[in-house]
Amino acid sequence: MAIIVRNIVLGLDEPEKLLLKRVAGRLKVPRKAIKHHAIVRRSLDARRGREIVLVYSVELALEGGITAEKRCVGKKFARNVELIQSQTLVPICPGKEEMPHRPVVIGFGPAGMFSALMLAELGYQPIVLERGRDVRTRHKDVLQTFYREGKFNPESNLLYGEGGAGTYSDGKVYSRIGNAEVQRVLATLCRFGANPNILIDSKPHIGSDRLPTICRRIREKIEELGGEVRFETRVNDFELREGRIAALRVNDEPLDVDTVFLGIGHSARDTLKTLNTRGISMEAKPFQMGVRIEHPQEMVNEWQYGPTCGHPRLPAADYQLVAKNAAGNGQDLFSFCMCPGGAILPCNESAGLITTNGASRSTRKGEFANSGFVISIGPEEFGNDPIAGLEFQKRWETLAYEATGGTYQIPVQRCCDFVDGHSSSGELNTSHPIGAQWQDLKAILPESVSSALKNGLPMLDEKLPGFAGPEGIIAAPETRASSPVRIIRNPENRQSVSTRNLYPMGEGAGYAGGIVSAAVDGIRSAEVFIRRYRPVT
Repeated sequence: MAIIVRNIVLGLDEPEKLLLKRVAGRLKVPRKAIKHHAIVRRSLDARRGREIVLVYSVELALEGGITAEKRCVGKKFARNVELIQSQTLVPICPGKEEMPHRPVVIGFGPAGMFSALMLAELGYQPIVLERGRDVRTRHKDVLQTFYREGKFNPESNLLYGEGGAGTYSDGKVYSRIGNAEVQRVLATLCRFGANPNILIDSKPHIGSDRLPTICRRIREKIEELGGEVRFETRVNDFELREGRIAALRVNDEPLDVDTVFLGIGHSARDTLKTLNTRGISMEAKPFQMGVRIEHPQEMVNEWQYGPTCGHPRLPAADYQLVAKNAAGNGQDLFSFCMCPGGAILPCNESAGLITTNGASRSTRKGEFANSGFVISIGPEEFGNDPIAGLEFQKRWETLAYEATGGTYQIPVQRCCDFVDGHSSSGELNTSHPIGAQWQDLKAILPESVSSALKNGLPMLDEKLPGFAGPEGIIAAPETRASSPVRIIRNPENRQSVSTRNLYPMGEGAGYAGGIVSAAVDGIRSAEVFIRRYRPVT
């Protein structure tokens, strides 16, 4: 047993070594009475009109054990102090059924990677099929071939390859899920090279420069434990017999299978269409769509930090904004995946499309900040056919590509010009690695998105003056914030309701919305399987 003391405050100019003195003062005990301690959470309180401070939660054990700790919790003055019992993960007991074939994992993004790692660590020797390339080769394909030469590789890009889309994402690893499995994911990322600060920061972030190495190390561990990760290995088709997947067509060759973990990601449109054709139960679901908005990072810092802007202990500032009912019918325009000191990146999986994403390096020292601003798009707008949302996304991505003359430069417009209905002109600076062109964005956005932006930007400008001014640049479209498809699964055994040896998981299956939630979803699917089958002998 231990206690946790919350809301311990330090000023920006106060050293962290003062923390235990503050804790002891809160508990009214001598400093030496604290036997052990650990910072379990650290956040920045930069609310306007207040002094900017660092806020900590500290877990500790006291001299005198549980008796002394209960005494402190019971004191009237001991606000934000409580007894805790550490959450522990229940050990998994492997099942006894025999596996005719080793488990197969399709896709090596966060869901596929973490399910494969768990299977490998418990002796199941999974086979991972990844259509893209290893991260080092993939890096060259993106930076050299695509960014510099303009040649897009549909099998090796910012979405396909080792680590999936998560490899080149912003690397934010906070989640609304609050359980021990999240801590397991964060601890695993630290084990393979992430900064341990992600275990305590309220908004943990790894960075797009560190994620590739972490993904490679996880793959090497899987291989060390007897698993296989096969790159440039594309699943072309699924052969079903008696309500099960009996075989896969892999690079047009047959592969007999008994269990398939499906972690393909939300942009594997060709695979999702094949699954639909083969009768796998799926449904259309709402998804988020909108734009990216970029400002100079210094401008964001001044909004959030005011006169304290520039203090050495302050990170690049972020924001979380909502324009209430901007889309009408109670629908909000809201920020998504805000990237301080980051860049806008292309995230198309096929040639002839433009769509955006955001990322930032571990230091977040880039000149610009960007964030997605999206609304929810429901099947009533694009149709109830399971793959209608995929076609809806593609329509607007194609229009954006055609508008810019097939250069992969993103179409952009100043915020103020978009609101006033004017064309933008003049000098154009952006973080996008391929560049940008001034365009009329209303022509390449659904009316629902355009209307929400026109209504919402003035509301956001009231909250952060200048947000909708000439320094705010809108880039369009942002279509891949979430999947428009859900592969329906049984909530208890996590298998497809139509195909009982198929485990749909992660973002592509419609059950996650980021690195951590996808990883947790992959772990949970692996656990169900492990409890049924025994390891490879």
